[in-house]
Amino acid sequence: MSIGIDKINFYVPKYYVDMAKLAEARQVDPNKFLIGIGQTQMAVSPVSQDIVSMGANAAKDIITDDDKKHIGMVIVATESAIDNAKAAAVQIHNLLGVQPFARCFEMKEACYAATPAIQLAKDYIEKRPNEKVLVIASDTARYGIQSGGEPTQGAGAVAMLISNNPSILELNDDAVAYTEDVYDFWRPTGHKYPLVAGALSKDAYIKSFQESWNEYARREDKTLSDFESLCFHVPFTKMGKKALDSIINDADETTQERLTSGYEDAVYYNRYVGNIYTGSLYLSLISLLENRSLKGGQTIGLFSYGSGSVGEFFSATLVEGYEKQLDIEGHKALLNERQEVSVEDYESFFKRFDDLEFDHATEQTDDDKSIYYLENIQDDIRQYHIPK
Repeated sequence: MSIGIDKINFYVPKYYVDMAKLAEARQVDPNKFLIGIGQTQMAVSPVSQDIVSMGANAAKDIITDDDKKHIGMVIVATESAIDNAKAAAVQIHNLLGVQPFARCFEMKEACYAATPAIQLAKDYIEKRPNEKVLVIASDTARYGIQSGGEPTQGAGAVAMLISNNPSILELNDDAVAYTEDVYDFWRPTGHKYPLVAGALSKDAYIKSFQESWNEYARREDKTLSDFESLCFHVPFTKMGKKALDSIINDADETTQERLTSGYEDAVYYNRYVGNIYTGSLYLSLISLLENRSLKGGQTIGLFSYGSGSVGEFFSATLVEGYEKQLDIEGHKALLNERQEVSVEDYESFFKRFDDLEFDHATEQTDDDKSIYYLENIQDDIRQYHIPK
């Protein structure tokens, strides 16, 4: 049975800050952000876009009325939960109008959680081939104004419909996960922002990649030459490149050139969005599919990583005609039509988001009626605008 990604889409808020201007405001050489970590723009989330609304916006354009009748499970992967008990998946299930006899829940393990969600969906569909699973990775990456992690913030969501006989990617039965208890990045209960051991986090990422890749290569008897391209978790675009560089010398020159070139295509969107935690790997996958010429039957390798830490290397095979399922023009318009905000305004957005202070006059425009957004909070209950 062929199971995998049938449809995929992403959503980001309509605001961004220019990384060169942020660097200047922080009295840092702009090249530290533009070249050092490889980021050009950073998505800025208004308080009206939380993980529920962003997730619903990512999903709304890819699921049909027929899909809603067959979705048996909705999983939200996030480390930006808005409630300690109620799953965002329940709210998204309601907003999208999915049939009521469905399982809905959240998954958590830092930036890794969307990957076990997909693997769980795959196992579920093996037993129920007529059903579908909606997996949503939705996050707002926040480290604090003028913090060390500030330039690696971002916001966005990726939605994936997992089904039998998929139209985009077939998931192969070859995943290898690697777990190590390490405090490289964590957010204890009650902390507004995460705690980060920067150097340790980079080392833990590289180690997790090397361990999972080496075990994968041993089990599957594969080399880098077996892959058309590789996609990585992308907290910032230079991170995945460091991981790739750590093993690429094992490959022949042709493979090195192909994988290096493919990596740049795979992080193009991430460069203009920033870190979206659970969705970063899958935003990179969309970027690869939409910015590189590929063919059905080719194999893509994917490395997922979540601090704490869990890493996983797995592969997927492109389906013939996959490009018909992509929305290249829509995605480029989504990015290109965003509004730049000044560093001062970005800081105001950031504070309002922390304090849950609505300012629809500043943050909303007429075209927002076509999207989901957080309209109000009454008695600690979030109320969302539903597009007509």
